[in-house]
Amino acid sequence: MRPFQYDRARTLTDAAQITQGEDAMAIAGGTNLLDLMKLQVETPRQLADINRVGLGEIADTDDGGLRIGALATNTATAVHPRVRADYPVLSRAILAGATQQLRNKATTGGNLCQRTRCFYFMNIDQPCNKREPGSGCGALDGIAKLHAVLGASGECIATYPGDMAVALSALDASVEINGSDGTERTVPVRDFHCLPGDTPWRDNVLEPGEIITAVTLPAPGGGTQLYRKVRERSSYAFALVSIAAIVEMEDGVFTRADLAFGGLAHKPWHDPRIAQALVGNAPSAELFDRAADVLLEDAQGHGENDFKIPLARRTLHAVLEQASEDAA
Repeated sequence: MRPFQYDRARTLTDAAQITQGEDAMAIAGGTNLLDLMKLQVETPRQLADINRVGLGEIADTDDGGLRIGALATNTATAVHPRVRADYPVLSRAILAGATQQLRNKATTGGNLCQRTRCFYFMNIDQPCNKREPGSGCGALDGIAKLHAVLGASGECIATYPGDMAVALSALDASVEINGSDGTERTVPVRDFHCLPGDTPWRDNVLEPGEIITAVTLPAPGGGTQLYRKVRERSSYAFALVSIAAIVEMEDGVFTRADLAFGGLAHKPWHDPRIAQALVGNAPSAELFDRAADVLLEDAQGHGENDFKIPLARRTLHAVLEQASEDAA
């Protein structure tokens, strides 16, 4: 780990001013950032500890939704009575994502901003366009078992590793962001993370000096909420494929089908065409096949991760079958 200056921000203004600087970053739980600093993948010269700026509250919104502060821990969110009652897919995703010790420290904002666990990104001796632009993507012809089959580019095929954001995408949550000049903006979670394109080093839409202040969930609907995570072992591991699903049915047909996918792309993957294919139709193997065809229309494997394409198809089948049975 390289030397750095540590400052405690007392207000959002303090945090924004510090993190505006070159090679400056905010830190909360540090469950991802500190690991990256130890590996010298991240080498900030200045850290702004934002734990005292007062962003840990979880509260109801005026329209019946829920506002989760950026510093609310994953544990606090997962066990919150309203999350468990009205947004169980979020609780299940968080509980599937890490050990209790990590959940006790990891925060809502930090979880959204976590970086890929690609072997080439994590190893400074390997080429990685995300870590060192222009150096190449070692995974293209190398170790790619966990890598993307959707939305990748010739510059990067890494995947977003988190679970929480997949559930937030299915729930159509929004991210509240405070700017360095005190202005605020709101970004849908579905638009918060970036695909690699020609700029794989950019994980999300945050600009220098911007701080996530909260995530807002819309008022809950009815139906069934599921989170299924397929991984190599039953203990805590990153998803090969994961699906967050919110499904409603009436008179034997789908009336709502909001799905988001993890482990397949550089960001939680949401394709509105899947809902369009499902809504208004009765569940059947043929319908589930059509939904999978939509999801995987442009899927491309890279040798080691070719298996993800049929795995995603089978997992989608299983989730839709269970959701339709539970919602009937």
